Order: sequence, then C-alpha cells, then structure tokens
Amino acid sequence: MGVISQFKNFFGKLFKKKNACIGIYGPPNAGKTTLANRIVKDWKDDESEPVGSVSHIAHETRKAQRHHKLEIESKGSKICLDIVDTPGLATKIDFHDFMKEGMGEKESKQRSKEATEGVIESVKWLDDLDGVILVMDATENPYTQVNVTVIGNMEARKLPLLIVANKIDLPEADPEAIKEAFPQHPFIGISALDGTNMDTFYEAIAKQFG
Repeated sequence: MGVISQFKNFFGKLFKKKNACIGIYGPPNAGKTTLANRIVKDWKDDESEPVGSVSHIAHETRKAQRHHKLEIESKGSKICLDIVDTPGLATKIDFHDFMKEGMGEKESKQRSKEATEGVIESVKWLDDLDGVILVMDATENPYTQVNVTVIGNMEARKLPLLIVANKIDLPEADPEAIKEAFPQHPFIGISALDGTNMDTFYEAIAKQFG
C-alpha cells in the first residue's frame, strides 16, 4: 500500500458507520471515474475491478457506479466503504456535442438522452450519501454555472463537502484558482491519473468527514 497505509487511522476515525457512502461528483471530464478507480486500486489491489471506464468524451459515465464494501483496515478492524461514481453534472446537454466526436445523429441523440437521465440520477443520489467529494478540472475556469449550482445544492442539503482540484500534473493547471473561488470549503489539489497528492487527499477526507 505504500504511503496509503499511513492514513488507515484517519479512515478509522472517518467511517464510524458500518457502511459509509461517499459520492464523487463534478462536471463531465473532471476525472471523477479516474479518481474512483484510483481509490479502489489504493485500498484493494492491482487486480481489483475498476469502478468505471474512462473516456475523453463527455458523459461517458451515464449511470451511477457503486463499488460496494471497500474494506479498509484500521487499528485491527475492517471498515466498509461504498464509493459512488456519479454521472457528470451539466446545466445543458446538446446532442450536437456528441456529433462533434464523430457519432451519428441517432447515436448522439441517444447519448444526449442518457446523459440527461444521468444528471437526474446524480441529483437523486444526494439523498443517500454521507458526504461528497466534488471534483473539478484544475485546467478549467472554476466560475461555471455547473460548479456554482452544484455547491449551492450541496450546501442547501448540508452535506459535508470536500473540493478536489484534479489534473494538477498538467502544465496549464491552476488549482489555486479553485481554492480562491470557493474558500468556504476544504480543498486539495491532486492528480488522480498519476497519484500525485493522494496521501494528502486521504488525510483531507478524514479531516472533513471525521
């Protein structure tokens, strides 16, 4: 497990329930599924099944993917964690965007319909969560309608929230812009793809949700 083992005690404090359910939210292509897969890999083994598939095309995750009973050992006991990778949240879905990716009109309209259904499902999942990890792309402008709407929704529900600026490995990344945009919430910059700052990420989870 490497450096991840240092944070087993943090998780022992965090997940006091028999099964804690944490949702991974954010706009399309922010790296939610990559992060979910990284968490499973860190706490299981290299042979673990990934939570979901990754694609450069927006809305690849069209239904919530739940990894049940992720067992984390802490102080000699095992804690069960459910990770939920949710479809990307968007305020507007246009089938023409899928056509730009080379899909035919019929397939694009179907993908658009599935993406819309995915957004609805993501919002419904908020009723069943113990906390939310909100993933944002550190190379994008944080002041989007999606980000503001999502955070407002979660604040209204009083859900514990941790903001994650992903893709900090990219040269154009500006994680500080995200931190400055939403100073009212705990923040951590990571790269889910290459594992940068994942140890600090787990510590931040424990501090926020513990």
